[in-house]
Amino acid sequence: MDAAALRAMQAPLKERYRSDPDAATITLKAEGRLDESNIACKVETGRALAVAGLHPATGGSGAELCSGDMLLEALVACAGVTLKAVATALGIELRSGRVKAEGDLDFRGTLGVDKGAPVGFRSIRLGFEVDTDASPDQIDTLLKLTERYCVVFQTINQRPQLEVELRRT
Repeated sequence: MDAAALRAMQAPLKERYRSDPDAATITLKAEGRLDESNIACKVETGRALAVAGLHPATGGSGAELCSGDMLLEALVACAGVTLKAVATALGIELRSGRVKAEGDLDFRGTLGVDKGAPVGFRSIRLGFEVDTDASPDQIDTLLKLTERYCVVFQTINQRPQLEVELRRT
C-alpha cells in the first residue's frame, strides 16, 4: 500500500469523524473465563483461545501465557502497525523492520513480599530497527508520530480512567 491508497482508504472515515465526532468513539472488548482447575484465565482473542497463567517467577509452570508478556506483545503489535502506517503516509520506504519491547518487573510487589515494591512494570523500553534510506529528519518524524499515534503506547504513557467491579453471579 502506498500513501495515496492509505489516504483514500482513510478519507471517508476522517470525514465521518469530523462531521460526527461521536462516531469515532467505539468500545473495544475482551473477555475471559477463569480456568476451573488451574490458576489461569482463558481469553478469547477472536482468532484463538489464549490461556494466561502465573509467570514462573510467581510460581507458574511457564506453560501458560504471561499477561505481562501479552502487554508487551500488544505494545509491539500496535507500535509496529503504527510505524508502518506513518511511514506509508509519509512516503518513507521501509524495506524491513523489527520492533522490540522490554519491561522490568519486581516480583516482590506482585507476591506481597515487600509492600514498598511496585506491582507492575517499573520501566518499559520500546525500540525499532528499520532498513530504510530515510534521512535523519524523516526518521525523527517517523518516531515522533509513531509514539504520538500508537494507541497502546499512549494508553500506558497517559494512564486512562480505570474502573474495577466485582459482582456475584
